[in-house]
Amino acid sequence: MRRIVVFNNVSADGCFSDAEGKLDWVVNDPDLTRANASAARSSGDGGAVLFGRRTYEMFAAFWPHVSRDTPAPHGRGPISPEMLAMADMLNGSEKTVWSRTLSDPAWRNTRVLRAFDPQEVEAMKRGPGSDIMVFGSGTIVSQLSEHGLVDEYQLVVSPIALGNGKRMLAQLAKPVKLDLVEARPSPKTGVVLMRYAPAKS
Repeated sequence: MRRIVVFNNVSADGCFSDAEGKLDWVVNDPDLTRANASAARSSGDGGAVLFGRRTYEMFAAFWPHVSRDTPAPHGRGPISPEMLAMADMLNGSEKTVWSRTLSDPAWRNTRVLRAFDPQEVEAMKRGPGSDIMVFGSGTIVSQLSEHGLVDEYQLVVSPIALGNGKRMLAQLAKPVKLDLVEARPSPKTGVVLMRYAPAKS
């Protein structure tokens, strides 16, 4: 059975973007970036990524065009080897986007689903391949969470409070209890990697 893993950068007050959808507040931690790149390489073989439309369009505007000459996202200098590994993973993975309006996606290996169907997601999990990743996509993460389809939440918490940002799980209809799997702080940057799994009881 494949796992669904949600990965997001979040602020200390639980936002995954600012009010305008920007991520220039994210505190970069080189050690965590290298670890994430290693995970990306391992999930690139038979991996899959799930998106809501807005996150998909942001990713599709950037990642297919990444090369060694591409400036890093969020205005942080040249592209890194870790970012190149991330681009390879995303471009090679099967991509599913939920959208009522997207008709002709240009990003290769993309299929469009019009309505969220938990049984369809369960079928994806039963298929072959490695972990199924979700980036951004707060509406989809909320729906996956409500149906108990998320196996792990990996949250990279930056030491900043945004106040009026967008919250990843703002659309949850009911609370989802979680168990802490790992908390990995970085003394250099103040960033903390938090890994959670759905509570067993």
